[in-house]
Amino acid sequence: MREQRQKQMNLAPEWLAFDHARELQAISGLLDANPTAAVLVWQDLVAAGLASDIQQRGPEGLSASQVLRALLVKQLNSFSYRELEFHLGDSQTYRRFCELGWDQTASKSALGSGIKAIRAETLEQINHLVVQTAGRLNVEDGKRVRADTTVVDSNIHAPLDSNLLWDSVRVLTRLMAAAQEILGQNVRFGNRTRRAKRRALGILNARNNEKREPLYRDLLKVAKETIDSADEVTKAIDQVTKQGGLDELTMIELGVIGKRIAHYIPLARRVVDQTQRRVLQGESVPSGEKLVSIFEEHTDIIVKDRRDTFYGHKICLTTGRSTLVTDCVILQGNPADSTLAEQVIDRHIEIMGQAPRQVAFDGGFTSKSNLDALKRRVSWTSRSQKLAPFRSPRWSAAVGSIRSCETSVPGSKQRSRSSNARSA
Repeated sequence: MREQRQKQMNLAPEWLAFDHARELQAISGLLDANPTAAVLVWQDLVAAGLASDIQQRGPEGLSASQVLRALLVKQLNSFSYRELEFHLGDSQTYRRFCELGWDQTASKSALGSGIKAIRAETLEQINHLVVQTAGRLNVEDGKRVRADTTVVDSNIHAPLDSNLLWDSVRVLTRLMAAAQEILGQNVRFGNRTRRAKRRALGILNARNNEKREPLYRDLLKVAKETIDSADEVTKAIDQVTKQGGLDELTMIELGVIGKRIAHYIPLARRVVDQTQRRVLQGESVPSGEKLVSIFEEHTDIIVKDRRDTFYGHKICLTTGRSTLVTDCVILQGNPADSTLAEQVIDRHIEIMGQAPRQVAFDGGFTSKSNLDALKRRVSWTSRSQKLAPFRSPRWSAAVGSIRSCETSVPGSKQRSRSSNARSA
């Protein structure tokens, strides 16, 4: 019978009867069963000096477990930090998943600083914990795997020289202004952001190189002057830090500002150098020496099939029979797929404790040397086991079905046809 009013509210909201809510409930149970994941995240927060900063945000602060769960929500839905802040405040399911209390909030700045402090090595260890749990639950045994590579784009704008110079000027100026608010007259610098923005827009709208070059020269001049001012500000910060005289929290804030300025100065110098070489001197800068973002300076330039250019990282993914990602390697540069086959097997053995009975590769991995190397890694006892070969000629089978792999090696098709004819 329908009641006239709710007599008492539940202290803990129930999981809703929707597929996504059930998925989050299962992930939550997995995290509860592996508390080591939260410990690993907590260690990263402490190492980054953000543990105390996060604890000051919100009524009760964000724990390491809550930061990890917020990261999962963000990645599952491709949320920005602003969108993540909204959904964690609005959604009952997401609040339940992230274990947020009734009066607990999470700002986008607190979420961003916490999530960015989690290292790639930590995420790799957490994934290994998940794979080990899948093995104990008989979800994934690692006996049959497939490996392939793809490119993940970095979250950056188009890497134009003018945009990079403008980014350098505005970021350094903003940090110097923050230092000036603390130190007052001890910090003096010229704010050239408006001039730099006008020059960057002028370069973007210029019709030809003749009109573009003088704008570049002036923008380079502004960038160099800003870098020189940033050097003076760092010296002033170091001097005040040595002398003391400020309260502890202010000294910590000033130290963080000084570290950020010191981080961006060499990046800005690299941008100035590559712009001078490319625009003024007409030099072709090698891709390995180019900086495409001062915010994601680790970004690689990946040219795929000589037609598409990506700015990000090439990764190698290994999945099991259950489609669970058992391994993910972020590669340096753009190595050929044919150089990665042995690494895939070695890492699989390290993670799963045993070699796979079958492994499928894309055609780019196929080579005679890879086949010979995989044969050397095969135990003679496991080679005697018979497994159904893969039907696609572009796939290579290893370990348990090494012989079926030989048909995918270049130059071996004619031999396999003749052997089929003899068997017929």
